[in-house]
Amino acid sequence: MTVTLRKCLSLVYALFVSLSLFVLSLVIGLAARRLFSDYVKGNIEESRAEIVRLIGEQYNPFFRDFNRLGVGALGMHFMHQGYLISLEDTAGRTLWSVREIESQHCAVIMEEIQTRMKDEFQVTGGFRTASYPVVLDGAQVGTVAIESFGPVFYSENESRFITSLNRVFAVSGLFFVALCVILSLLLATALSRPILDTATAAEKIASGDFSVRLPPARRIRELSRLSLAINDLASALENGEKWQSRLTSDIAHELRTPLTVLQGNIEGMIDGVLEPTKERLENCNGEIAGLNKLINDLAKLSLLEREHLVLHRSGFDISGLLASLVSQFTPLASAKGLSLTANLERAPVHGDYDRLTQVFVNLLSNAVKYTDTGSITVTARPAPRKSGDAPRAIVTVEDTGIGIPPEDLPHVFDRLYRTDKSRNRDTGGAGIGLAVALSIVKAHGGTITAQSPSPAGRGSVFTVSV
Repeated sequence: MTVTLRKCLSLVYALFVSLSLFVLSLVIGLAARRLFSDYVKGNIEESRAEIVRLIGEQYNPFFRDFNRLGVGALGMHFMHQGYLISLEDTAGRTLWSVREIESQHCAVIMEEIQTRMKDEFQVTGGFRTASYPVVLDGAQVGTVAIESFGPVFYSENESRFITSLNRVFAVSGLFFVALCVILSLLLATALSRPILDTATAAEKIASGDFSVRLPPARRIRELSRLSLAINDLASALENGEKWQSRLTSDIAHELRTPLTVLQGNIEGMIDGVLEPTKERLENCNGEIAGLNKLINDLAKLSLLEREHLVLHRSGFDISGLLASLVSQFTPLASAKGLSLTANLERAPVHGDYDRLTQVFVNLLSNAVKYTDTGSITVTARPAPRKSGDAPRAIVTVEDTGIGIPPEDLPHVFDRLYRTDKSRNRDTGGAGIGLAVALSIVKAHGGTITAQSPSPAGRGSVFTVSV
């Protein structure tokens, strides 16, 4: 049995908050009851001290006796508060006792207090008597015995207060539990909705609908990152689908042209329309050679893009490699009236010499091919590195050629990609060279990027870090 994320989150939040509120209410209730009990005990002690003081005021030093009427009034007053008083003289004779005068009334009060403490507060106990001396001018003139329920008892007012307090705690607890359930539902809905939207978007993407996009969850960073990742995935798949379609079209175009030429020539020679001259056969052979080169380039690229590509690494100064290539391309550049210069610093690297030669041959060849006037500049410098890291170099090939349109810059390293949409053979190759260069550089753990000043037509800069 499965449950929705919203229900799961709601249940978890509600249980956690409810349990927290229950424990908090329990702790607060126990603490409040303990504090109130200590407060009542203090009041009881103060009341007993007040009883002893008031009875002491009833003593008449002249007659050396107590005012029995005053003592009786005090005794009846405190009896209703739960204190049963008796007074003895110094000889131990009973002068006044509320139990003797109001025995039935005392029994009713005692029963009421016992029942209240047991039923309402689950406190069991009995009446306990404590004796206090009545001292006047430093001399004891009598003894007051005070009987009350112990260990503690609450008066009717105190009982009503603690009952009301417990009721407030109970009602508040129920209110906050209901509130936390509502807030849990709202919070769970807020959290689950973006996730459900993401799941729906993923299902659409899986079914082939790459146009779906999610609004970012601005308040929750992780969910916002998830939405952006899904959007990036959809964009990448959408672009991949477009470029896959273009790749298929480009491959078909690259194959169709030479095959059409071959088929036309061969059919003409079969029908006797064309003579099988050496020149015509050489043209056919050239088309076949072009097809073989395209297939070999694609096979080479596939090999280079495999994860298990083996590099024969060695340590060497990349500036020496570049100096050799610059000298080789100088005649080609001079023939077009171009200036080819090199600004090379000593930059040791640990890589495959032959593979990196392929990369820079391709970049220099493109620079010469797509630059009609101006200059080509090759620079090399060591890359900053931390202690213990392998030495790396940064190489740039900058030209003043035709440049790369901004919309084409992200795709110049794609297979068979050419900025010339007509794929005219006079303006370039099949679009394999830069893809091969990218694969080699990635195998070295490096990067290769292309930049072209805007607007297009002011040259391009290729930067390689290996």
